[in-house]
Amino acid sequence: MKLTKLFILLAAMAIAQEVDAQTTVKGKILNQKGESLAGISVHGSNKHTKTNDQGEYELYIPTAGTFQLQFTGIGFQKQELAVVPQGTITELSALILQQNNQQIEQIDVKGYNSVNHRSLEVSKSGVKDLDLPQAVQVINSQVISDQQINVLSDALKNANGVALGANRGGVNENFYARGYSLGTNNIFKNGARTNNGGSIEASTLESVQILKGSAALLYGGVTGGAVVNLISKKPKFEHGGEVAMRIGSYNQYKPMVDVYGPLSQKLAFRIVGTGGYAESYRDQVESKRLYVNPSLLYKISDKSDINVMFDYLKSDFTPDFGIGSVEGKINEKVGRNSFINVPWAYNKTNSSNAQVDFGHQFSDDWKLNVLASYQKYLRDYYGSERIQANAQGIAPRALNRSEQDELTFNQQLNLTGKLQTGIFQHQVLVGADADQSKVKNYAFNIFANGTGENVAPSTAYDNINVFDPYASGMRSDMPTADLKTRTNTNISRYGVFVQDLLSITDQFKVLAGIRYTYQKTGRSEVYDYKTNTTSVTENPGKDKVDMGDKVDKAWSPKFALIYQPLKATSLYVSYANNFISNSGYDVNYQPMGPSLLDQYEAGIKNDFFQGRLSTNVTWYKIINNRYAQTIIGDDGKVADSNMKEFTGRSASDGVELDVAGELAKGLDVLAGYAYNYMRYLETNENGILEDMRLVGTTAHTANGTVFYTFQDGAAKGLKLGASVFYTGKRNAGWNTTKANQRDGLDRIIPIGAFTTFDFSAGYQYGKWNILAKVSNIGNTFNYYVHENYSVNPIPPRSFTTTLSYRF
Repeated sequence: MKLTKLFILLAAMAIAQEVDAQTTVKGKILNQKGESLAGISVHGSNKHTKTNDQGEYELYIPTAGTFQLQFTGIGFQKQELAVVPQGTITELSALILQQNNQQIEQIDVKGYNSVNHRSLEVSKSGVKDLDLPQAVQVINSQVISDQQINVLSDALKNANGVALGANRGGVNENFYARGYSLGTNNIFKNGARTNNGGSIEASTLESVQILKGSAALLYGGVTGGAVVNLISKKPKFEHGGEVAMRIGSYNQYKPMVDVYGPLSQKLAFRIVGTGGYAESYRDQVESKRLYVNPSLLYKISDKSDINVMFDYLKSDFTPDFGIGSVEGKINEKVGRNSFINVPWAYNKTNSSNAQVDFGHQFSDDWKLNVLASYQKYLRDYYGSERIQANAQGIAPRALNRSEQDELTFNQQLNLTGKLQTGIFQHQVLVGADADQSKVKNYAFNIFANGTGENVAPSTAYDNINVFDPYASGMRSDMPTADLKTRTNTNISRYGVFVQDLLSITDQFKVLAGIRYTYQKTGRSEVYDYKTNTTSVTENPGKDKVDMGDKVDKAWSPKFALIYQPLKATSLYVSYANNFISNSGYDVNYQPMGPSLLDQYEAGIKNDFFQGRLSTNVTWYKIINNRYAQTIIGDDGKVADSNMKEFTGRSASDGVELDVAGELAKGLDVLAGYAYNYMRYLETNENGILEDMRLVGTTAHTANGTVFYTFQDGAAKGLKLGASVFYTGKRNAGWNTTKANQRDGLDRIIPIGAFTTFDFSAGYQYGKWNILAKVSNIGNTFNYYVHENYSVNPIPPRSFTTTLSYRF
């Protein structure tokens, strides 16, 4: 009932703001040679847009009467034009901008404006966000700059409903959205799936786009929580760049450089690079990073271009599993800074990406995009595992040595276009994609008890007292280890899909689409270094007969109704389906098919105050009626742990609120709130307890950011900002099973809520800019919850300052 009232209130506010709606102005921008100009800013009546690759723009003007349009672009003279509306659509003649040979004093950076009237890369289709029946959030370059964001997790703190999850030992950053782990399949870079190991570098990001809910129609085998698409900075056909130095608490040093410009009239380049060293509030923990990202943009013709991008990240850091547990619970006597891994532990990652993106505009209505990419990811880890201590704080440390070598290829083809059949308008997307993943995992024999010729492998290292981890006499040597096995696993995915946004009237639209996905997980090949032999890990079925490779096939439909009573308001309801692959086989020894998840969503998207503020509200429910469970016999025992049945059910539902805008010149706001409840509805007699919040999920999250830059007077150039981040109650440990409950065992570790505040202040003088931030001003003490008992204290109060020069 409260949600219904909120929808009505938002719609009423939108009506009040839009009663004077007038016209949509369209036009094209050319240079003196008659060539199309992309990226030219168009301003009018507090509205803003940019020209596309063909120099075209479309801008909705909500005010009545004659209005002024302003056209600006780096390297071109500013031009203004008085426009008299010509009805609901105002077509303007092509405008020619004159080049500006004078030195450019500064670069105009956009604020936190609404994206409702823009099409985003994450949607693939060219459909404007207002027409997309799905929650979308964008962390743009201004937010990344204002908050001095370093890695992806810093950016996603601004995405409501997205919480840091199983960052196991600091090896990578994993996130939860709508109750589901994003894992390694839900993070994309410029549309291609990417591995987030080593923590993704933010200095190269133009924006972070989050498409919430089911994205299986567009991306195939992804979870139902969200898809995150990272948009890299692109080459520009004007000279410019920035050099910066970031320093902070715990000996943080991060130099950054960004240089771009034309090499010819048709070829432009960009190079982004950074290095970095930082220690930590955690004892003995440090990180070293090196990142470089060159790219080239070639304008083949007015209708075709090709963008080639490469990046390389070397990230070495100390693996840290946090403070561990004492008798299965968190004990605050284990210090915030206590490091309980072995002193020589290391985690070394190297990752490289290459992408070739080709675009061709057949006409004003039809465009083809072809993308090919590869990623190479290497990880080398050696250290101890998670710590679980007894009541006296004594815990055994066991060692783990592993290497991972992952090579991934991705290919995509997307055709977008507009057509009309009778009185109906169609905005069509037809696509196909494929990716191939080849993973090698190396296991080692560890000789923790010595290196003699007849010594048997052992991972047992020593015992540590978590209350006194630096006691004298603690073992500090690094045991030898040699290669034991190499396991090769190959996964292939292929998909085709079609989507149509059907405009029945200007107010009523229907979006429908369907995808077919074929996914094959090959049997693992294991090479034994001692015997120099290779064996295949079979997929046994009835009578132990090998069933071959694991194959999943799934249809993923989507259907939505969209109603737009006003130009600035969109209400929608949608249904979508995605799948989750399952291991094992059924009672007939047939491979288990995928679990199919139904997702229902309803929302309202609004622009208020003539587009200066957007407020979007979303409700969703995700139901898995085919949760695969191990079969329990009539005697209450499990005869075959691989034999399963679709008898379980789970549900995840919640509400999300997004607020973003530029309320006045220089005053930017970004805020959000989300509630989620993820639990099992039905499990078997030894399964997880029903109606218990799942470990790793967060009930309530909220964020708010306000930045103001003084525009006039003696304080002109001064910037002040504040951010607040709230993380609600969570569960650590393991979810309690019914068998645990019968035995009186509670494995849940409840974690309380916490709030942190950041304050920023900076000043811009000409081309120089300095910005300083104090994070967690109140020095709040709490924990980030990871899988099982891996729990890390949150960072204490810290300082960060960035000095930059733009040219």
